[in-house]
Amino acid sequence: MSDTRTAGPRLALAVAVVAISTSAILIRWSEAPPVVAAFYRVLLTTALLAPITMGRHAGSFRTLSGTHLLAAGVTGLALAAHFAAWFESLSWTSVAASVTLVQSQPLFVVAGAWLLLDERVTRRTVAGVAVALAGMVVMSLGDFLGGTAVGPRPLYGNGLALIGAVTAAGYVLAGRSLRQRLPLLPYVTVVYGIATLALLAVVVGQGHPLVGYPGREWALFLAMAVGPGVLGHTLVNWSLAHVESSLVSVALLGEPLGSALLALLLLAEVPSLWTVVGGAVVLAGIAVTARARPSTA
Repeated sequence: MSDTRTAGPRLALAVAVVAISTSAILIRWSEAPPVVAAFYRVLLTTALLAPITMGRHAGSFRTLSGTHLLAAGVTGLALAAHFAAWFESLSWTSVAASVTLVQSQPLFVVAGAWLLLDERVTRRTVAGVAVALAGMVVMSLGDFLGGTAVGPRPLYGNGLALIGAVTAAGYVLAGRSLRQRLPLLPYVTVVYGIATLALLAVVVGQGHPLVGYPGREWALFLAMAVGPGVLGHTLVNWSLAHVESSLVSVALLGEPLGSALLALLLLAEVPSLWTVVGGAVVLAGIAVTARARPSTA
């Protein structure tokens, strides 16, 4: 690809990373229960995409078999679990730690593809995973050794962020066959629709109210859907069709950096030295892992 042909996708990717970087800040600003914020982000994202999808790709759904619908169900449930765990993690640990750890999902995609799909793993991939895991240990335990932890329960919050990463990897792996069958918009609409229903069940099961929130909260829910949801992830997926997937994976490592900077400027949250050092090691390991994997774009 020439630089001219990839200039547009690269710019779109940069815009997407900026949009996604606002997600943690919007969640922190919200005073609604985290699972309620997660539900409305997914619901509003689905509502914004569904009319476009039905207008352009209504016929795509007729090709789905029972197996594909089952894959859609598993993928949607994994996505719901990802959002529920990650949104909750931001209540307990720093933005920098939470976003860095949840962005480690490529490591778990590699592990899952090796264990479940018998994909080949190179030595460079193993090295990248090992480096990232070492960084996670530094981030999660270093704060307590140094007595500078940020957040009411950092280890718990970090654990939730890792659960968010594992379930995000499950979302990627479970959705592979369905993604090959459906164009982007129908795929996202189906999976987000199922995730919406799953999160609704959690909200109702936990007894949280669905209405009665002030206008500020509804504005934040909508901002989560339009910015990180539609603009961010849609542009990322569009970029995958035009540039190497390894470039996209590495570019997404800008999210933890952008989120940490926004948290510093807008929340006055200063990450600890251990979080900064460990986070840098994690990002380096993810970058090595992403570069070592074959392109799937």
